[in-house]
Amino acid sequence: MMKLILMGDLHYHDIDAAVPGLAEARDAFYGALLGRFMDEEADLHISLGDLTNYGEATELQGVYALLARPGRTFVHVLGNHDLYAQTRSEVLKQTGQQRYHAIETEEAVLVFLDTAKEQDFADWGGWVDDEQLKWLEAEVEASGTKPMLVFGHHPLYKTTARSEKPKGSIHPFNEIWRVLGQKQGVGVYFNGHTHVDSIVSRDNWTFVQVSACLDQPAYRCLELMEEELRITAVDVDGEEVTAHIPLLHRHMQHFTPNPVARGLDSDRECVVSLRAAARL
Repeated sequence: MMKLILMGDLHYHDIDAAVPGLAEARDAFYGALLGRFMDEEADLHISLGDLTNYGEATELQGVYALLARPGRTFVHVLGNHDLYAQTRSEVLKQTGQQRYHAIETEEAVLVFLDTAKEQDFADWGGWVDDEQLKWLEAEVEASGTKPMLVFGHHPLYKTTARSEKPKGSIHPFNEIWRVLGQKQGVGVYFNGHTHVDSIVSRDNWTFVQVSACLDQPAYRCLELMEEELRITAVDVDGEEVTAHIPLLHRHMQHFTPNPVARGLDSDRECVVSLRAAARL
């Protein structure tokens, strides 16, 4: 069995130190949340992007300090907020992450995408460039009927909740669905961006969307077994987390709270059968 731990938009942010109690609230909230997240035993711990609120070097330094744990492997998928203050190359150099890559295991092929535009303050929607699409197409073909798990920040257009909104998805003219649609067997696509829980199925793909941690403190546990992928939601409650959210919301820039971020149980967890026959 392979186990993955997954979180949505974290938006770790710099704060105005002049606001009484704000520094303490920020440190307590993120410390408790990421402590629970990283305490989970898993093969990988994954962020679906917008790990930071603006991509400042100080934000990246602060959040990576909280994520540093011996024996843990953390994968940071780039989100649009991660690429506002700095260029893509600067962020990747600071974090030591890869822009996009794939990992093949006995159980599945894991694909990590870069769907974020660099320092585009007018359009926070997603795009996958031609070079990456060509690489992805080769990965899809090479995967054969082995299950494929894809991790990107932006949803595909008209899949999960709010993905039909302007700037709410990878651009509808982008050819990513043409590429993913070539997959034989089972595919599962994980994303954040829209700040609402949602799970939908389309053809042989399941699309799993995770809300923002400041709206719904939680993460997902993915257990990949021989015949199924089990996705469960883990809420992170307790006074040390929930008590600080209102103060953080009041003093955050570039973030709008979503009071309906939490979906039904069917929007947060599911079991995906891996026994689906390969398409002819």
